[in-house]
This record gives sequence, C-alpha cells and structure tokens, in this order.
Amino acid sequence: QVHLVECGGDSVRPGGSLTLSCEISGNTDYMAWFRQAPDKTREPVAGISTAGDTPTFISDSVKDRFTISLDNDKKTLYLQMNNLNPEDTAMYSCAADVEGATHHRFLRFGDVRLASGMFDYWGQGTQVTVSS
Repeated sequence: QVHLVECGGDSVRPGGSLTLSCEISGNTDYMAWFRQAPDKTREPVAGISTAGDTPTFISDSVKDRFTISLDNDKKTLYLQMNNLNPEDTAMYSCAADVEGATHHRFLRFGDVRLASGMFDYWGQGTQVTVSS
C-alpha cells in the first residue's frame, strides 16, 4: 500500500515560481507528476525513477522551466516550477508506479513515456493557478 500527499499549490502571477511536494509512504519504482486543466485530459509533466534505473522524463511543454527531484531519505517528491504561465494552471497530482511498468516499457522500447494507466497510486492533488 502506498499513500501520497501533495502540497505547495497556490495562486501566482505569470513569471512566478512554485515548488510542489509529495510525501510518499510505501515502496515505489517510479514517481511522476501529472496535471489536469479544466476541460482537458490529464497529461504527464515529469517523472523520476526511485531506483535510478530508468531515465527521468520531462514534458516538452515544461522543459527548461520545471525540475523534478526525489529525496529518498525524506521520501519526498518535488516539482520546482519556474517562469509559470497561465497555461500551467491545473490540478497537479503525484503518482506512483509500484509494479515497474515504466521501467519495463523503457527496457522494451528504449524511451520513457508516461501514461496514467501505468501508475497504481495517486495523491489527492494540489491546485496551481497562474493569472495576472
């Protein structure tokens, strides 16, 4: 059983920064942040391997602005978000792949792609709103 609790969401102006945190209880294989904006499908933002055996993933839409990191000692996942814009407004959720689906796909296809169905546990989400 894995339990995930996010925090750090807030309302900020364009160009601002936020750091989201996700406290993790239980064993995981790969961790990720997803986001869902109103009237849009959920999309992967970034992912990172707990064991270090699968590459990190960053969506093209946030590359050079967002950074994902994992503190294994503190059992906490982070998402540092810089230069936020209104298109980043969404509910952000952390997710845990405990069965190794992400790693197995990487071994088979040679790249990392994240899909909701590959993740077994989800946090409740934290809202990020970017507006002037």
